Amino acid sequence: MCYEGLCFSWKCHISSLTKESVKEAAQGPREAVLGHRVESVVSSDVFEDTHSSIFDAGARISLNDNFVKLISWYDHKYGYSNRVADLLLYMHTKE
Repeated sequence: MCYEGLCFSWKCHISSLTKESVKEAAQGPREAVLGHRVESVVSSDVFEDTHSSIFDAGARISLNDNFVKLISWYDHKYGYSNRVADLLLYMHTKE
């Protein structure tokens, strides 16, 4: 059985989010949940990736001077399962 990653996109104001700020978050405080890729990405590249979102730096599209469309990939089963495991571990610390 083959599971492929899915892709989603969102629009944002350029001043609030740039490729560099996503990279900094992926290498810093959001390292466990946010991935960052600069090479070309296809759905099979994110198979069994534990991140909730893998930012595709090469697929950013400028909509106009003020807005940009960002593309991110995810493995809807593997990434989600890892977040559920994180939640269970967190809940265990609160008992």
